[in-house]
Amino acid sequence: MIEERTLQGLKAAYFTLGCKLNFAETSTIAKQLADAGVHKVRSGETADICIVNTCSVTEVADHKCRQAIHKLVRNHPGAFVIVTGCYAQLKPEEVGAIDGVNLVLSQNEKGKVVEILKKRHTDSPCMPTGEGTSTFVPSCSCGDRTRYFLKVQDGCNYFCTYCTIPFARGRSRNGSIESLVAQARQAAAEGGREIVLTGVNIGDYGRTTGESFVDLLKALDEVERIERYRISSIEPNLLTDEVLEFCAGSRAFMPHFHVPLQSGSDEVLRLMHRRYDTKLFQSKVNRIHELMPDAFIGVDVIVGTRGETQALFDEAEQFVRSLDVSQLHVFSYSERPGTAALRIEHVVSPQEKHERSARLLAISDEKLHTFYERFIGQTRPVLLEHSRVRGRFNGFTDNYIKVEYEGEGRDNTLMNLRLKGWNKDGKALIAERICE
Repeated sequence: MIEERTLQGLKAAYFTLGCKLNFAETSTIAKQLADAGVHKVRSGETADICIVNTCSVTEVADHKCRQAIHKLVRNHPGAFVIVTGCYAQLKPEEVGAIDGVNLVLSQNEKGKVVEILKKRHTDSPCMPTGEGTSTFVPSCSCGDRTRYFLKVQDGCNYFCTYCTIPFARGRSRNGSIESLVAQARQAAAEGGREIVLTGVNIGDYGRTTGESFVDLLKALDEVERIERYRISSIEPNLLTDEVLEFCAGSRAFMPHFHVPLQSGSDEVLRLMHRRYDTKLFQSKVNRIHELMPDAFIGVDVIVGTRGETQALFDEAEQFVRSLDVSQLHVFSYSERPGTAALRIEHVVSPQEKHERSARLLAISDEKLHTFYERFIGQTRPVLLEHSRVRGRFNGFTDNYIKVEYEGEGRDNTLMNLRLKGWNKDGKALIAERICE
């Protein structure tokens, strides 16, 4: 048995796949283990414990999870291997059958890793507990990055036809405003300056506490020493005028939004069971620009879903091109067992998916380049991030422009910098300090 006293001095390796929410949860697990005396494994060392937090949004994600597990088992022989996350929740028997896996944890058990490790026998068979996805497991952690990630909500009640998230993470649930404000204050006490609000469907906040998302934003905005908040992703039908108006006039919420579109075709949106149409989406983009003209707007789009004929894709592409947004995150549709999408006729070939994805990615590159170009010559506040080379920093402006800066400065501090021009690889803007 791994007993409490034997956790002291053990080494753990972590591997995370998928969304920001997964990364936030892994960071929290690592912090809990560190508090129990477990050190993060260094390069070249062999871990005693391996934690894999999985994703299952596509078949490719499942494959990457299996590859990651095999690699950890190979690189850390004899380690106690724990697998959790969406893939583990949806297919626990499949995960448990992978050679070297000792334990599969449900979503509910992510917050109990230390407790479970103290009780488990290393030679016991892998036995998914089936505890399910009914509780809200809090998470607020920085990990290896400057910004903190605060989990405010989990699960989803929407059941879009292509998606397994409601099965993998359960129904919508959330922490209380009081508890989340307390976590934000703790992040500030630890030196945090920026917090990203994460969740599965965070605009649906309040299902389990009877509170509202805008009231959460108002309470968080009052937390001293947190100078920046970002909303990781919010459904367009839940991005209300009240939320937008508050963010526009708030102290610390940045002009930066990530809004999933998924398709620019109303017919495809109907097949997906999305809760809006292109007219509503367009109105949200327009409203953001009215209130925050410099705002960065990122948009998720899926290509190749069942039912997306060439004509419907052409219609979707035309709508996406017309949108005044900053960047597209393009995903190719992957069939998921048990989803309603499998009943939809017309299957898009892999080659067609690839071609459609390439077309939208080209549009995304154009939009991002145009957005960055608008701000060359301007001075914007930049939060300097951890750098491996002394005197060289990366960072993001308030409106999410990635910059490179070389000069005097300190990690995790805000500095007003002038944006000059493109860096060598054309992925960021070079910034310079303003002469006093």
